[in-house]
Amino acid sequence: MSFSDPLGDMLTRIRNAIMRSRTSVTTPASNLRGRVLDVLADEGFIRGYSETQVDGFRAFDIELKYFEGEAVIRDIKRVSKPGRRVYSSVKTLPQIRNGLGIAILSTPKGVMSDAAAREHNVGGEVLCQVS
Repeated sequence: MSFSDPLGDMLTRIRNAIMRSRTSVTTPASNLRGRVLDVLADEGFIRGYSETQVDGFRAFDIELKYFEGEAVIRDIKRVSKPGRRVYSSVKTLPQIRNGLGIAILSTPKGVMSDAAAREHNVGGEVLCQVS
């Protein structure tokens, strides 16, 4: 099965699992997905993830995080899409929910959150927003 937007597919799987109050979700593995999951785990939006094998293919098993019965991830959406790429300089990086959320960027120094991009003084492609 081919996807035109693999990262968007992963975000949709996470969003659907949260709507159904699932504790975990499985998605096909890729390097970009792994880097985005690293940022989500570092920022405390997911418990973690592990790499598994599903039908002979690599996959990530993502453990979702809940606090007092509510999902930690309230909203997760794709910003830069295959048909419309969105780039931001370090001066115009978005601030999500007044700093309570994060934007995940693909920069020349790797995939990182908006706060880390400000620290490293780099801009890049805004992949998604999480709050």
